[in-house]
Amino acid sequence: MAEPVRLFADAGHSETIRALEAILFAAATPMSEAALLERLPEESDIRASLRQLQTIYANRGVNLLEVADGWAFRTAPDLAHLLAAERTTERRLSRAAMETLAIIAYHQPVTRAEIEEVRGVAVAKGTLDILLESGWVRMRGRRRVPGRPVTFGTTPGFLDAFSLASITDLPGLDDLQGSGLLEGTPPSGFTVPVPRDDDRLDDDEDPLEDDGMDPGDVDLGEADGAADGGEGGSDRTKADHDA
Repeated sequence: MAEPVRLFADAGHSETIRALEAILFAAATPMSEAALLERLPEESDIRASLRQLQTIYANRGVNLLEVADGWAFRTAPDLAHLLAAERTTERRLSRAAMETLAIIAYHQPVTRAEIEEVRGVAVAKGTLDILLESGWVRMRGRRRVPGRPVTFGTTPGFLDAFSLASITDLPGLDDLQGSGLLEGTPPSGFTVPVPRDDDRLDDDEDPLEDDGMDPGDVDLGEADGAADGGEGGSDRTKADHDA
């Protein structure tokens, strides 16, 4: 019987990488390094092993990516079109919802009124509802101003959906100009905010729990029929969420 071929001289290191490969292949969601360590020997160098496995899969049909706060296998970007016909599309966000999501991602923590100020139109309650239901947006706390409006931020699910390792991987001004999304010369003083999504509340934020109510019972504002640039109604349809 032929001897098995080993990729590494260190048998222990080879077994660690094989174990990581098996665990991540079977995982339905990204796995954190802490969760992976629970299934490996204590002396395992988890970070080095993951980087080695990532290198092994760099030119394969699937790649190992660091997404949100964990690791996961994803189809190589240049092969994604081969699977397009077999993918089950889950949600289609209207332009209004995509704009709202982008504002939350870059400006978080942000209130509904602050979103409306950036967009220049009212935000329908249904738009925020669908973003919350998608698992990409969460309620963070309440702004310490009259009316104590809810503040919104993104979730690890948002990072996973758009294959981002962290919120700071969102494109900056140079990236947006290079991709053609920003044309011409931006106005003087124009900047793209540096996003952050940590759980630390700002000095002017209070935790939702101070209300003594379940966050799911929080009223997001006016009824679903509120104006949203005439686009809010389409948020309930299903579709593609690829970045």
